[in-house]
Amino acid sequence: MSAVLGFLGGYILPYILILSLLVFIHEMGHYLAGRLSGIRVLAFSVGFGPELVGFTDRHGTRWKISAIPLGGYVRFFGDADAASMPDGKAIEDLSDAEKAQTLNGAKLWKRAITVASGPIANFVLAIVIFAVMFGTMGKPVSDPVVADLKQGSAAETAGIERGDVLVALDGHAIETFDDVVRYITMRPEVPVTVTVRRAGQEIDFPIVPKRAVTTDRFGNSMEVGQIGIITDQKAGNFRIVELSPLQAVWEGVRQTGHIVTGTFDYIGNMIAGRMNADQLGGPVRVVQASGEMATLGVIALLNLAAVLSVSLGLLNLMPVPVLDGGHLVLYAIEAVRGRPMGQGAQEVAFRIGLAMILSLMVFATWNDISRLIG
Repeated sequence: MSAVLGFLGGYILPYILILSLLVFIHEMGHYLAGRLSGIRVLAFSVGFGPELVGFTDRHGTRWKISAIPLGGYVRFFGDADAASMPDGKAIEDLSDAEKAQTLNGAKLWKRAITVASGPIANFVLAIVIFAVMFGTMGKPVSDPVVADLKQGSAAETAGIERGDVLVALDGHAIETFDDVVRYITMRPEVPVTVTVRRAGQEIDFPIVPKRAVTTDRFGNSMEVGQIGIITDQKAGNFRIVELSPLQAVWEGVRQTGHIVTGTFDYIGNMIAGRMNADQLGGPVRVVQASGEMATLGVIALLNLAAVLSVSLGLLNLMPVPVLDGGHLVLYAIEAVRGRPMGQGAQEVAFRIGLAMILSLMVFATWNDISRLIG
């Protein structure tokens, strides 16, 4: 019994708290944009399935927490379901004034803003979390100076030496050792031009990062690119830099951007066969990560929430019907054609999109389970 309670408190509770926050912020983006666009909101739900608790406000919106903590939705007036599929038959019977209060009947730009505001809210949340962390704790910094080299590494073989200062990767200027790690990690077996400063001169070294498997403190493994450069306290001058509020916000934006670019780099590597797809995680992986980060404290849990918030925003921008990105694609088609797709075509697209999402969820969950038992 104690093991069950420990699992619920150590893993399930952090998972529910993080996911509920991310879903609430995402759906609040839709809700606020819709309300400002004059669209009526019938329901705001955190979770799917049967309602556990809720209330109806003076605008007629039902605010509720539902039983299945795997997402949430805002249902607008005129929607047939939680995926905002328009109820064509019901809308036909509405007056022009009532149609204007539906998502499907609103002007195209209002619909686009309403749909895009969910993912945007997730990106904003990540920026705020990172900005607060940087603003209160400062930014850890280390200089990109080579203290040592792994024997037989790609960097040693290429001719890089101790004391070299890394100044650019593929022509992109770098400032910290973290910049080096971030860039190289996502480029296993991809040629990289490393520029170093040595004795006042800049020298270019063509290097192919080796594929390596790293393991974190919890035993989770990940394939990465490595060139074998090592830094330390003396060479890297490890320090904490205090930031002003504006600097903290800018660092929050940069950190969010790093997660976005890192995600696309991983997808590109996966498609090219340079990385396995086992890093794609579903609900089981998120539960596991939530529990692991909870053991490290509030800061680690907040960092995970920020990363997951960016991931949720990107996931919802995928051009798949049912998701926000799918709606935006349909709106783009409507803008080009001058009229929306027919009701039947939209229904088919939504069914295909739902099948794709369910397949992705099954694949990700299978990856999670295979990793845990393997």
